[in-house]
Amino acid sequence: MSVHILLGLQWGDEGKGKIVDFLAPNYEVVARFQGGPNAGHTLVFEGNKYVLHQIPSGIFRPDVKNIIGNGLVIDATVLKQEIEKLASQGVDVKQNLYISHKAHLILPTHKLLDTASEQRKGDQKIGSTQRGIGPTYKDKVGRNGIRIGDILLPNFQEKYAQTKASHEEILKEWKFEYNLEEAEKAFLDAVDFLKTLPLADTEYLINDYISQQKSILAEGAQGALLDIDFGSYPFVTSSNTTSAGALTGLGIAPKHIGEVLGIFKAYCTRVGSGPFPTEQDNEIGEKIRQIGMEFGATTGRKRRCGWLDLPALKYAIMINGVSQLLMMKADVLNTFEELLVCTHYELADGTKTDRLPYSLVDTAVKPIYKTFKGWNCSLEGMQTFSQLPKQLAEYVHFIEENVGVPIKLISTGADRNQTILK
Repeated sequence: MSVHILLGLQWGDEGKGKIVDFLAPNYEVVARFQGGPNAGHTLVFEGNKYVLHQIPSGIFRPDVKNIIGNGLVIDATVLKQEIEKLASQGVDVKQNLYISHKAHLILPTHKLLDTASEQRKGDQKIGSTQRGIGPTYKDKVGRNGIRIGDILLPNFQEKYAQTKASHEEILKEWKFEYNLEEAEKAFLDAVDFLKTLPLADTEYLINDYISQQKSILAEGAQGALLDIDFGSYPFVTSSNTTSAGALTGLGIAPKHIGEVLGIFKAYCTRVGSGPFPTEQDNEIGEKIRQIGMEFGATTGRKRRCGWLDLPALKYAIMINGVSQLLMMKADVLNTFEELLVCTHYELADGTKTDRLPYSLVDTAVKPIYKTFKGWNCSLEGMQTFSQLPKQLAEYVHFIEENVGVPIKLISTGADRNQTILK
């Protein structure tokens, strides 16, 4: 049994939470492999809405084992709140959640550094969620981080004090004013709470599951175009959001990877700063935002909205080795008379290309669009691909032909039941 990887192919917010929840019955294990509390995976079922930030989206399936891998950075305070809220909803995570000893901890001072750094950038800010993600990954790479396993060591308080002091020196140099007392108390309380949870060497755990032929789904956060190496740098996240990140974020060898499931919206969105070639900063973009409820699940920030970008989608498919596509939020486009799809970019010298330039930040590109007639009807109650309106079917086929990968699933609403398998 091979490991399947599920990840976003745009700038995040593609709808990964719903799909993992929908697919979870097909898997015995769901494992998060990167990111942190900046993720907001939204699930809707039985009339209720749930938002997960660090916990894998298979947590609502009592027979599914869930793993928080070593590639994550964990906010103990947020995780405690998440777990307590799930408990109030009847979900006992201690029965089927395992947290890697090697995942790094976000300290209260990491969040302060994040906020201070963003303020110092002024107009050049990258749109960070200011949740301490970047500074924590920076400490990890700089070999100064504190890991989950460290909270069990007798010298944890000493390590924490040393790291905190080094952060405070930077904050002092930056002349950043803050009050740490309340956040630190909540953090240390949360650390004590973490000690009561199943902490494990999850690289052994997941490889044991592989040896036992268990079906495993690796769940990504953010999106491929936010990858630290291959995204629209420097307006990216601090981790590898691509399929390669699943290997290092969980401790899995490449030979164990099977299907790579890529999720994308029928249009595009982006939160925060950074290039967005097909953005519609107009009535069209606002209409998409309002119908699609495009506001960050974690931050509440408005998402920038625009048309589907095929050069960017093809790039994400290529670097991830995507074998199946899952298209989300087709229903958001129900009332549009016509739809546009970017098929190529025109560069400043008039060159036409379907490839992403080295830097979208510094290279001006003009989208070249193909126009489609909208389907102008509700998709409510449709359960099979053959029931879909002709115009939507043509939209789907055009995307498949241009990216060379089949679309196997189409989401027609937020609920797990509003899903069509093709």
